[in-house]
Amino acid sequence: MTDGAGGRTPAARAGQALYAISVAAKLAGTGQQNIRLYETRGLITPLRTSGGTRQYSDSDIGVLLRIGELLDQGLNLAGVAKVLELEAVNAKLHRALKRARSRPNQ
Repeated sequence: MTDGAGGRTPAARAGQALYAISVAAKLAGTGQQNIRLYETRGLITPLRTSGGTRQYSDSDIGVLLRIGELLDQGLNLAGVAKVLELEAVNAKLHRALKRARSRPNQ
């Protein structure tokens, strides 16, 4: 997904891209082809080296694990995309509420 659907663009990610796709697949308990499919569907956007090799961060691994959880619960990839989008929006709203509550009353 891009900015509007989860904030998982390379600039918005926490952490450095550390893992090749084979390591990411092993850590997430899925196959490399699945990860490529998730990228095609916009569920994850790995960084790329100048040579085009995908590189995954700890944050990306977390997204892959969440995708696996949602798939295990019976969602299809469209449902997974929607849940990830709504979770990102919810997290953004929680951060805004926390900031608003921490400001002194005016």
